[in-house]
Amino acid sequence: MPEIRILTDRVANQIAAGEVVERPAAVAKELIENSLDAGAHKIEIEFRNGGKSYLRVEDDGSGMTADQALLSLERHATSKIRKASDLNEVQTFGFRGEALPSISSVSRFLLRTRTKKGQEGNEIFLNGGKMIHVKDCGMPVGTRIEVSHLFNSVPGRRKFLKTEATESTHIIHLAKLYALAHPQIEFSLIESGRTIFRSPVCKDTQERVREIFGKGLADVLAPITNRTDHLSLHGLVGKPGQSRSTRKEMLFFVNRRPVESKTITYAVLEAYHTYAPKGRFPPAILFLTINPELVDVNVHPAKREIRFRDEFKVRSFLIESLLARNKELAYHTQESAPEIQRELDRETGLMVPQIDSNAQEVYKNDQDAKNPISLNPQSTREPGVGSNLLTPQESKDSSGTTDGRYAKRIGARDSTNTIWRFLDRPHGDLAVFSSIDGIIYFHARAAYERVRFEQLEDTFQDTKNSDSQSLLFPESLELDGIDQKNLSQSLAALRLVGFELEEFGRNFFRVEGCPQWIDPGETIRFLKDFLEIARESGGGMNPERFAKEALVKKATNEHSYQKVFSDDEVIRLAETLLKCRNPYNCPKGKPTFYEIPRRDIENRFRRNL
Repeated sequence: MPEIRILTDRVANQIAAGEVVERPAAVAKELIENSLDAGAHKIEIEFRNGGKSYLRVEDDGSGMTADQALLSLERHATSKIRKASDLNEVQTFGFRGEALPSISSVSRFLLRTRTKKGQEGNEIFLNGGKMIHVKDCGMPVGTRIEVSHLFNSVPGRRKFLKTEATESTHIIHLAKLYALAHPQIEFSLIESGRTIFRSPVCKDTQERVREIFGKGLADVLAPITNRTDHLSLHGLVGKPGQSRSTRKEMLFFVNRRPVESKTITYAVLEAYHTYAPKGRFPPAILFLTINPELVDVNVHPAKREIRFRDEFKVRSFLIESLLARNKELAYHTQESAPEIQRELDRETGLMVPQIDSNAQEVYKNDQDAKNPISLNPQSTREPGVGSNLLTPQESKDSSGTTDGRYAKRIGARDSTNTIWRFLDRPHGDLAVFSSIDGIIYFHARAAYERVRFEQLEDTFQDTKNSDSQSLLFPESLELDGIDQKNLSQSLAALRLVGFELEEFGRNFFRVEGCPQWIDPGETIRFLKDFLEIARESGGGMNPERFAKEALVKKATNEHSYQKVFSDDEVIRLAETLLKCRNPYNCPKGKPTFYEIPRRDIENRFRRNL
């Protein structure tokens, strides 16, 4: 066996570089974090050839003296912590003290820095970890680090890098993440002399999103905020009906640090379970602020992953916050969406936007055009066909007059003053409507499930209407110690929504009643499923969360009671669906309808319709 020896500092730094410096983007990450910790107000990143040949990060931060600059290139040298207990309260980004020596050991490394008190700057140049020179230089206040010929001293590592396009994509994405997290700092990103983005100081995150991602993404996001004693959440979430095919627009930050967290990802997906189609992902940019003692950022060498001390608490907080915000957005969309007034064009027979009467006076239009057919006449709706579910609930104002805001939105084949006009039911539950802008494909069963789900959800949330129904024969429930504890903790909440439960001996419960919205024969199965979820979640389960899952199953199974919808029922069902909080998806997240715009049809035929 060879003799045991102490590695030289150069070899040790190159080994450490294997963990810290995976690719050029990792170099950019460490240098950007140092600039942020230095209190920079302006950060500029420049790179060439995917960062392989050249990478520069320059800031206007506090800078370093000559001695401090030399010390920063030593292993385990840091200004962020002093003792082991400081790791429990880390609020800075870089604190390991391995980044600069690791980077300099595998590249040509040039460091220039100057403090406010310094008359001139200091320049340090290393090649493959070897000191080349240390000298004075002209330099504005701040720090400028240039890394070129990355992995020149370890060519084997260079073979594992991806193409220039891939490495460039990683650097661009990383720069955007830190720019998002710090809108109060000016960021610039330059690739081979071409400016990718240059974002000045922004007043909030949404403005920064508009600067670096574009107006398209910023317009489909809505702000979210929530706070408890130990947790604070703010950021942007997708509005109802918005989803993406990948997770690239699901961005998470903990204490302003970009992170990859399964806890946060699963919480977002669970909260959007009934709001986004299956297999698609909601856009979300979330900033979670938590006491540093409750999160471990020292799990991964590159600080990419984190670990929460109480993952269940964080996950519950995120789910409740997102669900509450989704409901607010859904109600807001339903109540405040502007109703476009339309009229019948007598020449073409089509519904067109109504012309302002004042504009007609100005432009001397035909007097007949001043009396268009009203889109929303005050008419009495016909009684519903079949189930009461298919009869929309009309609102009335203080005078008792029916609110006609949704009247004539959906019409039959012979209707001429409707936005959606029913055409046919070609296959099973599929219905086809014509709209002003194209063709609507409508899935009746999916729409039925959404309407039924929201009715059940409203019943569950309104505890005054959550009446119990007695079981014909009380049933007993035998549990082990864990399930007994979880059920005991949830008894009050379960009774509030209509369950009649009583403890009946050690680890035994007697079930005497259940809510109206559940089948009596499914009561025991519901409670067992509830306890299984509570056990998997570590106890303390909020009953409403799993009750919603039960409602999804109940709503999606009830379509068997009405397998065939008549034409009138489809029309009334479409009318009811458009009043839902989330009319775009069924409870399982699948679409209820979609529209083929007229311009797409014209593109297919290569001529105007």
